[in-house]
Amino acid sequence: MSKRKHLSKRQLNVIEDLFVGELTEQDVLDKYKVGRHLYSKWLTNERFAEQLDKRIAAAYRKSAAYIARCATLAAARLVQLTASDKPETARKACLDIISMPSSGTNLADPAASPDRDAASEENEPQQLSAETAGKLLAVLAEQKKG
Repeated sequence: MSKRKHLSKRQLNVIEDLFVGELTEQDVLDKYKVGRHLYSKWLTNERFAEQLDKRIAAAYRKSAAYIARCATLAAARLVQLTASDKPETARKACLDIISMPSSGTNLADPAASPDRDAASEENEPQQLSAETAGKLLAVLAEQKKG
């Protein structure tokens, strides 16, 4: 493990380029002339790994925020699809709404916490029987006709 307190400019540039632009990991390594062996060594460096983990967590938070911003629009569009002239499209939209979870997923923390199982059981959507789902779809179909 390296005893260096700060990351080199090259290491910081590699981390930055891994998260911006369209380059693959290998393209970034090639751009900065970093071989696989050296990159593997960097990954064992506590400070490098910590900085990389921070960027990964930030990327997950950014993704979660984007999904949250779009959720209302997506839900509205899904509701509109229930009134589609195409029966199969309307049916699938209804099923998607029925099976939609009541709470969002925490994308910022992909690791499971020890108490997650107990908490997630309370927040999981109830599974509907085929009979109940059929009745709901029939009601929605009647509303569309009426």
